Amino acid sequence: MLFRARQFEFVFPRPALVMGIVNVTPDSFSDGGRFSDPGAAVDRALELASQGAEILDIGGESTRPGAAPVSEKEELRRVIPVIIRLAEALKSASAVPVAISIDTMKPAVARAAIEAGASIVNDVAAGDNSREMWEIVAESLAGYVVMHAPPGLHKKGSASKDVVSVIDAFFSERLNALTAFGVTPEQIVFDPGIGFGKNLEQNLRIMAQLGSFLRLGRPLLLGVSRKSFIEKLFGSEVNERLPASLACAILGIEWGARIIRAHDVAETVQAIRMAEAVLERKNG
Repeated sequence: MLFRARQFEFVFPRPALVMGIVNVTPDSFSDGGRFSDPGAAVDRALELASQGAEILDIGGESTRPGAAPVSEKEELRRVIPVIIRLAEALKSASAVPVAISIDTMKPAVARAAIEAGASIVNDVAAGDNSREMWEIVAESLAGYVVMHAPPGLHKKGSASKDVVSVIDAFFSERLNALTAFGVTPEQIVFDPGIGFGKNLEQNLRIMAQLGSFLRLGRPLLLGVSRKSFIEKLFGSEVNERLPASLACAILGIEWGARIIRAHDVAETVQAIRMAEAVLERKNG
């Protein structure tokens, strides 16, 4: 299985990729404000690369519940200087090629980020029929993360037993639509959208049935790092959710995830490499 993102090619089976999170925002739920300065953001990204991140996900708009929308102009102001400086720094700072991902829902931001050096578009609004976004991805040959978060899936107080089927159907529909539009299957990664429009039971059910999404032959990205569903189980504050985040990452690797999106890169890399070492011997 091949994931192609512009000049990058990731051929599976191979060790799972870790996508390091760099929030260039004042209000993200986990580290909002810490890396809003471009220099601090680049330093943080390079630190994550040194810890083993092979993808760096740069985001300028918080997707936490209740976050205020950010204008296109403001999002561009936040992320483009970071991507320009990071792309240049990575040329000499990293012995292993590291891809830059832009975490955005806005086509104009995606286009500018790709021009600045990004190779992947991580689109949490992939449920929208954005022909402009798809056109940018098709023309640039960027990797494209299709995340499931359609409006109206979650109704407070009820957990749909069909949530896995809903996501599976969504992935299948998006794969057909994107390839018809000119995006190659090799450019596409699927993300079931843990925590987006889903309650605790739905999130746990998705985790438990990750393997059911492998039938489409595309890599799965799992983003569970410090998510609020952990708080719902344990009452944990954001900075107390690492153990549960690592448990989910390890289970995700065993059940088919090939990219783990994480804040705590060093810990996540060590955890999944250990899991992979054990699983290799179990399956070998």
